[in-house]
Amino acid sequence: MKPEPAATDNSAADGAANALALATLAWAEIQAFVASEDRRPALRAELNLGPGRAGVLIRLVDGPMILREIAEAADVDPPTATIAVDQLQRRGLVRREPHPEDNRRKLVCLTEAGLRAAETARRIIADPPAVLTALDADDLAGLTRILGALNSPSRSEPTASDLEGS
Repeated sequence: MKPEPAATDNSAADGAANALALATLAWAEIQAFVASEDRRPALRAELNLGPGRAGVLIRLVDGPMILREIAEAADVDPPTATIAVDQLQRRGLVRREPHPEDNRRKLVCLTEAGLRAAETARRIIADPPAVLTALDADDLAGLTRILGALNSPSRSEPTASDLEGS
């Protein structure tokens, strides 16, 4: 009697492939949800601002900033930050004031109208969509736990050697 060839155990490989397929599906669903809840139209309708300009106003709520700080915070180059501040200033949302320690620099400050616009922008961006608030408390708790784990700074990306060992 001839011995039967050893059956290969594909269950681990099948499980990894299934996990990858599920992760791909989950990622696509997350992207579709975020895209469907785009806040740009609301920012444009209520404030005639895009997310970049709205973000500048929101950052200025904490206090005045110089242009270089605005550029760094917005992850843009200084000329782009200057253009944004010029536009916001023409609309009366910010003003430039002399820097108290350096006459070569200006501080960018919110005006009262800018503060109101920043508060509106923050509300538009932060208010959860109705479809999310319609979920029951258990589903929201589970979703919050999962997203918290995904956003945890302690999680690490797998390295190539981690993947090779799988």
